[in-house]
Amino acid sequence: MKTRILFLSFYYPPDLSAGSFRAEALVKALLDNVGDHVEIDVVTTQPNRYHTFKTTASNFEQSPSLTVRRLAVPAHKSGFIDQAFSFGSFAYQVCKVANSKQYDLIFATSSRLMTASLGAYISRKTGTKLYLDIRDIFVDTLQGVLPPTLGKLASVVFSSIEASTIRQADKVNLISPGFTPYFNKRYPDKVFTLHTNGIDELFLTPPPLPTAPVVTQYLPALPRRLKIVYAGNIGTGQGLHLIVPQLAKHLEDEADFHLIGSGGAIERLKKALAREQVTNVYLAPPMKRDSLLKLYREADVLFLHLNDMKAFRRVLPSKLFEYAATQKPILAGLSGYPGRFASRRIHNTAVFSPCDLEAAIRSFRSLELGPTARNDFIQKYSRTAIKRRMAFDLLTTSPKHSEFEQTE
Repeated sequence: MKTRILFLSFYYPPDLSAGSFRAEALVKALLDNVGDHVEIDVVTTQPNRYHTFKTTASNFEQSPSLTVRRLAVPAHKSGFIDQAFSFGSFAYQVCKVANSKQYDLIFATSSRLMTASLGAYISRKTGTKLYLDIRDIFVDTLQGVLPPTLGKLASVVFSSIEASTIRQADKVNLISPGFTPYFNKRYPDKVFTLHTNGIDELFLTPPPLPTAPVVTQYLPALPRRLKIVYAGNIGTGQGLHLIVPQLAKHLEDEADFHLIGSGGAIERLKKALAREQVTNVYLAPPMKRDSLLKLYREADVLFLHLNDMKAFRRVLPSKLFEYAATQKPILAGLSGYPGRFASRRIHNTAVFSPCDLEAAIRSFRSLELGPTARNDFIQKYSRTAIKRRMAFDLLTTSPKHSEFEQTE
């Protein structure tokens, strides 16, 4: 008999987000490696990650061993209130789907705790086994992005939700080893796995062969400007408005910044750029990953920054893995675990303290411009290999896993 899995992810392709790509990679690993043993119902949303990125997707897709349901939810602009309404709609519809069918296992991947808590609620109500994939520490994040008084109140409320969610789970995977001190201290009776982010096959495709440059006679050669690229969310958590305007202004005679993305802090970024009278920063809306890969290949330096908040001293950004695979120099404003990880494991990555302009300039000057071989890193963090291990780990949570093990 097959293990019937209710697979919950608020984002799923063609939506653009780290959680979306992570969820898809795990589904693919399950189908590729144990497809004869599983029946997967993915329940997700219609693309809504960025209000500036519009794409269409089928409400219902079905293939052998896999069904994908995309639920329509209210649009949002990354604010707390509109996102709460959006998730509330999602939760209501998911519960209706869950009531219509019996499952052996629930999987939920979650960065803001709510999808995980939804999975825990359904698990508790139906007595179904639960596997959680935790991509962020939401309690820490709230204290960083909300005013102090409101942040403390929210932390108390969501700490209780987190506790009931984690304790309901049969297995909990943490996306970052930096999370383990927090979770081990709070839940000493739990054993946590560590299946991290990884590098998608898309970013491992070799670049096309360069074409011969066109030589134009009689025109003097102009100094070449460096192209510094950032791609991803532009929110409070990234804090780009606190570093990019000043850094770009300092480098205005030698480099251009290309920022691709959207998010809740993009207006603050635009105002900061105008205030500094910056002319060498170019903003573009979110784009599909094949177009993004082309932009990475054209870059001289890839840029990453996380705001100076406690929560971001534990995370392990998926963007680091994408960047590393390009073999481009990386300039990264990171602290804590992600800073140590990038410095020690990704060659030619210059790390500086978040929001520190002088440190950012020094780090930029220390980079070696040009291709950087990172073969050991790429081999170790292949997403295909990581997701294969996670797929088998997930299956052993099912009450039918003994049958699965005998047939493997």
